[in-house]
Amino acid sequence: MVQPLSRSADLKFLVFGAGAIGTYIGGSLALAGHQVVFVEQPEMVKELRQKGLRLDLTIDESVALRLSKGRNTKDAFIIDPRSFVIEPSLKEALKFGPFDAAIFALKSFDTLSALEGLKPFADKLPPLLCLSNGVENEQAIARVLGADKVIYGTVTSAIGRRGPGDIVLEKLRGVGVAAGHPLSEKLVKTLDRAFLKCRLYPEAHSMKWSKMLTNLIANPTSAILNMTAAQVFANRKLYKLEIDMLKECLAVMKAQNLEVVDLPGTPVKALAFATKLPLWLSKPFLSRAAGSGRGAKMPSFHIDLYSARSRGQSEVQYLHGAVVREGKAR
Repeated sequence: MVQPLSRSADLKFLVFGAGAIGTYIGGSLALAGHQVVFVEQPEMVKELRQKGLRLDLTIDESVALRLSKGRNTKDAFIIDPRSFVIEPSLKEALKFGPFDAAIFALKSFDTLSALEGLKPFADKLPPLLCLSNGVENEQAIARVLGADKVIYGTVTSAIGRRGPGDIVLEKLRGVGVAAGHPLSEKLVKTLDRAFLKCRLYPEAHSMKWSKMLTNLIANPTSAILNMTAAQVFANRKLYKLEIDMLKECLAVMKAQNLEVVDLPGTPVKALAFATKLPLWLSKPFLSRAAGSGRGAKMPSFHIDLYSARSRGQSEVQYLHGAVVREGKAR
């Protein structure tokens, strides 16, 4: 079991869900000595209260050595249940407040229903750092809770989920937080000190649309045809379809006067530039980007539809659909 690093916690966090991103961000904050309270489904609460969280961060050797104090042990990243709080309802979790910030990293198709549950507690909620994919979740949060209750964010690290509260860092990239909120700069420093490689971005929408551009690649094609990203890119016609899709998103970004920006560990500008090259020249670069960016996982839409935990829905209407909606609006 790993106890938190000995340091004074200057922020208290509320984390919605112990899924892949919630466990990674919340667990890393707990390891760094911050107070963390999770809200999770009742059936998972008992299990995680007993066994704690498991964060396999061994891909990042500097963090591994720091947490294990130089010892190479497979148990180096088991977070003692006494190091965090997990509750089955928001009402119970808020008893441990007040909180400085919350981590919101739900699937986009869960955002509206989650906000209905949050609305009655709006006055007790801290600002939400939204790490969900897509470009419309923050606006939805602002409409329900108020503009002062949302901070734009993004995660580019690839995280695998082995089970409840059990994740593996597959590719360390980082976290982005947009400037403009009174908490933004403090959050960046806090997350960066919690081994998350956080970076501040001056413009929220450029950051979020640049991340969405990377999420579009081979996603619906993989789910529809049950193919890996590599198989999609190996097919000449499918590859051209992927390029046309990226060009459409870039055109919509340009119409909004949004810049393509590089994200932590992710050369998005190079991805955008590749769409201007001849297909034969761009394919090797985009093939590597499509494969390496997700770690060892299939594209997210494929996981959403084919995994054992599938609920039979994907984020296509919230990612690709957002491009279509914004394009029509222009």
